[in-house]
Amino acid sequence: MSEHTGTTADAATTRDSVTHDESATHDDSVTPSGGSTYRHLDVLIERPWRAVFEYASDPRNLPRWAAGLAGSEVQREVSQWSMNSPMGRVLVSFVPENEYGVLDHTVTLPTGESVLNPVRVLPLDDERCEVVFTLRRGAMSDAEFADDAAAVAEDLARLKSILETS
Repeated sequence: MSEHTGTTADAATTRDSVTHDESATHDDSVTPSGGSTYRHLDVLIERPWRAVFEYASDPRNLPRWAAGLAGSEVQREVSQWSMNSPMGRVLVSFVPENEYGVLDHTVTLPTGESVLNPVRVLPLDDERCEVVFTLRRGAMSDAEFADDAAAVAEDLARLKSILETS
């Protein structure tokens, strides 16, 4: 996942018309008056939700599937995890382990800015789930937002590939 530096937006949620193809990630944009303020990107994974949650919630696995966030060894630092990223050294802290599939995490950038990234692992049935990442726009330009969304989609596709082939 890349920098994901958006901020919270107050917007009415509308879901674009998207046909789910189990082999692809999806991008549902919320478009209040004007441009998108955030996007929901999702992927269907043919694995039980708990297995996906356990893998994705382990920060030591981030370099394997979240290239935009973790490009090197992940180290524990008191209550956070530190890692080198394309943006420089970042700190990541996840919400506590839970039974609801919530993988929200806060990324503290080299600038000191902290960004909350909402992520959910949603069970669909006993053998498959959906992972949904909410990308917030913040002050990003249209091009930066599109690039960030593409990076998140790539990360989710990599997560799917890893988990479905392991």
